[in-house]
Amino acid sequence: MIIIILLLFLVLLIFCMRTNKEAGLFLDRAIFIFLFSCWLVLLPAAAQAFSDKQLMNLSLEELMDVEVSSVGRKLQKVSESAAAVFVISQDDIRRSGVTSIPEALRMVPGLSVARIDGSKWAISSRGLNGRFANNKMLVLIDGRSVYSPLFSSVYWDVQDTLLDDIERIEIVRGPGAALWGANAVNGVINVITKNARDTQGLLVKAGYGTEEAGFAALRYGARAGDRTYFRAFLKYFNRDQFQDYGNGTASDDWRAFRGGFRIDSTLTSMDEFTLVGEVYNGTEGQQDRVSLLDPTMSYRYYPISDTRFSGGHLLARWQRQLANRGDFALQFYFDHTFRDEQTLLKEKRDTFDVDFQHRFFIGERHDLLWGLGYRLNSDELEDGALLSFEDDSRSDQLLSVFVQDEICLVPERLRLLLGSKFEYNDYTGFEYQPNLRLIWTPNDRHILWGAVSRAVRTPSRLEDSGETVSVVGPTAAYGNQLPLDVVLAGSQDYETEKSLSYELGYRYLPSRDFSVDAALFLTRYRDLRSGETISVTHLPGVTPFGYFGVTQIQDNKLRGKTYGLEVLADWRVRDWWRLQGSYSLAKVDIHPESDSNDDYNTLVYKESTPQQQCSLRSSFNIGRSWELDLWLRYVDKITVLFEEVPDYFGFDVRIAWQPSDNLELALVGQNLLDGSHVEFSPELGGKETAVPRGFYAQLKWLY
Repeated sequence: MIIIILLLFLVLLIFCMRTNKEAGLFLDRAIFIFLFSCWLVLLPAAAQAFSDKQLMNLSLEELMDVEVSSVGRKLQKVSESAAAVFVISQDDIRRSGVTSIPEALRMVPGLSVARIDGSKWAISSRGLNGRFANNKMLVLIDGRSVYSPLFSSVYWDVQDTLLDDIERIEIVRGPGAALWGANAVNGVINVITKNARDTQGLLVKAGYGTEEAGFAALRYGARAGDRTYFRAFLKYFNRDQFQDYGNGTASDDWRAFRGGFRIDSTLTSMDEFTLVGEVYNGTEGQQDRVSLLDPTMSYRYYPISDTRFSGGHLLARWQRQLANRGDFALQFYFDHTFRDEQTLLKEKRDTFDVDFQHRFFIGERHDLLWGLGYRLNSDELEDGALLSFEDDSRSDQLLSVFVQDEICLVPERLRLLLGSKFEYNDYTGFEYQPNLRLIWTPNDRHILWGAVSRAVRTPSRLEDSGETVSVVGPTAAYGNQLPLDVVLAGSQDYETEKSLSYELGYRYLPSRDFSVDAALFLTRYRDLRSGETISVTHLPGVTPFGYFGVTQIQDNKLRGKTYGLEVLADWRVRDWWRLQGSYSLAKVDIHPESDSNDDYNTLVYKESTPQQQCSLRSSFNIGRSWELDLWLRYVDKITVLFEEVPDYFGFDVRIAWQPSDNLELALVGQNLLDGSHVEFSPELGGKETAVPRGFYAQLKWLY
């Protein structure tokens, strides 16, 4: 044990020496890491004498048998999944002290999670990160897609629910397009909430802190008849504003109200029915960078505005077990969103989606899964200062069919998965996304898998018919130090972005209390998004020497690759102590085609993802009623839009007291190593902000 801690200390010390050149900062971090390492060694020895509460009821061996549904669109054990899958459990969420879904995703090895300001995140898997550049992650909540077709991205500020009602979050790193369709290029995130039967009774939760400026939640669940359960909840939070990079206020405070319900009914011994609905409303402050041409050559100012958002959804699912071990599921949902981001645009969107899948067996060796899907997206847009669109409204349709055959080559030892998704969309027409996976289990301790997958990312509404306007200050790029008025227009000739991925994974479980999960990946991309300059015109007026008018068009003239390594180690040191550590390495190599003049997007893609990330979580149960959780993270430096973001360490502490099974009091400290740090830079008009140190206290009561 001591050897492992010392090795950890040496690795982190090397990071400090390599990335921090100021002696004082290096010394502070080195001292902290040394004390943290000693604490990990000495605290368990002190706690062991009076701890008799198990940290978890399941061993790590049993955790590998936890069932997930995101890999194969059916329930299967983690150990049987031929993919790099990670599961965040409800206990992980509770003990981490996070207050939002994006913050919980920091636990996932290989996932880049960067907070832009008080309400916005950039999240991606295996490279190519950004708020609007993270267009290759498909995000689902209870099977409902929350991927925005406007920007090919996710509005993380509205992806929320009562965190206590989440059963697990399944994260598949790598392509999932063969089953889930376009845009699942580098991963799938699936948030799965609990069955209503598991949330009976009354829950009251409230808290207050420095950044969490007040939050509260109320949930009630009950039984309706012999086979039907329901729950309903209300939730409110108010989060304080951050600081901008110049230590002023960022005016990015954030508040929202949300309510919802879930009904689960066992209609017969073979039929299950689920109905889920939520509504929400909120505002978030922001300072958008608005650039103008004027005689004083002062091009930027930051007006304070509020983004208003609201919406709701209704989802129904019917599942039936068939007599031949097969099953089918029919799902429908309707989703309405409204967003008024004043300097960007105003958007209303309605999504109607229906999905059917059927699973059956042919003999003893073939497990067949197929399905059909239809989606209708309708929007109404109102142009803002930075964005405009050719059409104020548009409706797009998506038709899809998928098929997958899981073939048992050697019983209980070797399985082959073959499948593909076929889609037709209104932008690029027909698309296909095949997939081949092989998993070999020579014995109960070793699991080896490999995969080859093709996936595509379809054009967004912005890339097809949108127009972005920006002003760049004086530059010598075109021969004179004059400002640029840049117009980037969409193109109906924009094609899908294509990828071909190779993956190799290994899981090792030498004992019930220790496991290692590793994955290697290589993804080759072509037809990535570029902005091609088609004209540069020197125009008179506005300034004494005029200015340049630059016209660009969206195109597909970038290509390249990403490759790397992801390792997760999970160790149950004692019944009351668990350690979980991860390391990820991601390399990005993007370059323009020979006929491209876009160097800007090349830099955006190449340097916006940290090359190295580390995480170490340590959870203790001390005695019968105390919990202590420590979480140390390291994130490598990045560059976003020519702005370098330094590397940083994050350290969170949670201590909780449970005087009874129904009451919990917790104190959480977040980002304790520095007063504040920058994690990302805005991509479109925002102001750079710093994530501050924060504390909050929480009370939770169950009855």
